[in-house]
Amino acid sequence: MFKYGIEHLTVNKAIAIANGTLKAVITKEVKNKVNDCRQKVETIASSNKAVYGINTGFGPLCDVQITPKQTSKLQENLLITHAVGVGNPIDKELSKIMMICKVHALCQGFSGVRLELIERILYFIENNLLPIVPEQGSVGASGDLAPLSHLFLPLLGEGEFWIGDAIEPAKKVLEQHGLKPMKLEAKEGLGLINGTQFILAHTIVGLKKMEYLLDLADVSGVMSLEGFQGSASPFKEALHKIRPFKGNLKVAERIRMLLKDSQNVENHFECERVQDPYSIRCMPQVHGASRNAYYHLNELAEIEMNSVTDNPIVLSETEAISGGNFHGQPLAMALDYTSIAASELGNIADRRCYLLLEGKYGLPRLLTKAGGLNSGFMIPQYTTAALVTENKSLCFPPSADSIPTSLGQEDHVSMGSISGRQFNQILGNVEKILAIELMYAAQAMEFRRPNTFSKIIEENFKIIRSKVTKLEDDRVLKDDINTLITMVKNQVFIVH
Repeated sequence: MFKYGIEHLTVNKAIAIANGTLKAVITKEVKNKVNDCRQKVETIASSNKAVYGINTGFGPLCDVQITPKQTSKLQENLLITHAVGVGNPIDKELSKIMMICKVHALCQGFSGVRLELIERILYFIENNLLPIVPEQGSVGASGDLAPLSHLFLPLLGEGEFWIGDAIEPAKKVLEQHGLKPMKLEAKEGLGLINGTQFILAHTIVGLKKMEYLLDLADVSGVMSLEGFQGSASPFKEALHKIRPFKGNLKVAERIRMLLKDSQNVENHFECERVQDPYSIRCMPQVHGASRNAYYHLNELAEIEMNSVTDNPIVLSETEAISGGNFHGQPLAMALDYTSIAASELGNIADRRCYLLLEGKYGLPRLLTKAGGLNSGFMIPQYTTAALVTENKSLCFPPSADSIPTSLGQEDHVSMGSISGRQFNQILGNVEKILAIELMYAAQAMEFRRPNTFSKIIEENFKIIRSKVTKLEDDRVLKDDINTLITMVKNQVFIVH
């Protein structure tokens, strides 16, 4: 059981709450914190002192004071006017993780919203009432305004929900659940739509996917090494201890594990080759650098998902600080860096695919013995090349850009929402590239029989061959490729 507002949220815990394998609750302690902060907001709202977002307008209208009678309308107008996102809806999982992260932030007792508002969001989470959130429209400061507005419109009976794969009006769904639309009170609109939960949800989903792809890249790389009959010496621990980057050490250790007891490696232990190409012997350095970026982003994401990122932050009955915790730059810059790291996993995998086609060291050209009449595996590498270049184009860092908004009041923004979306697009392409490398590597390994490989590599070879047979004569490879892509997405390969 996870306790909102108290315990430390992680990538794995957020995903477990979203898929229902971890129950999350609001304890009495947290309820008291939330109610105490709410009382502070009500005290401020009833005073004559102008406090941003509680009894003033928003953005450039922060100098316009609002009467207590206008407070509810002000907060509801905030959601309605900011719900201007466009594009396709984000995945349901992302909508759910956004709500989970928002509840965790609100439960820390600095946002000043009512407990019943948090409990309504919790009801949405627990009953899979997932709002429709368009993918485009956030500049990543003052947080993810447009996506969060769409996420919480259903609280007012506006907007839409996913019901299965259908889209239903929120008002109709609320009625079916016996729920009435809520009326927002002072500070609650800002508490809901200020924050980085859109960026954060994309980061969480991307990190979980990248964790597996980092491991799978080691597996597919070693399978290519085995097909190429590369050397094991570049992965010795002594070599990497004198340049001890954490990711490099980890990859070298994993490659040693993946090569353990390989007859194929032993059979060419003293062959005449001096060096393998970089895509083989530099896997610890390249895959390791990608791991280092992953570690960094994961560290920042955990800080963010346990932080309060709305505005203003309520500290006492007399102090509500209007700061910039909603600014997405801390995640945006790291997302851009990690996008490059993810892209590089695909880049080097494409080079290994190309390497296996050259017909060196006992492999037939294009991995087919009947070349000429058959093109063998010539063309799938065109696909990996196209995907690699697409990823390179997606590596432009949105965080390097900023366009002022809100009449210059918000004069520097992070564009982190775009960074998060690009990160996941790149990872999707890497899944496809690694699927094709696995197909190539398995074919190359066929030409090293009767040599055997490590237990884990043999198991993965069997997994591939259970769905995709050895290529003897040309056939339509589209189905094989799509099958392997699905297997990668479903994480069926053994990586540990």
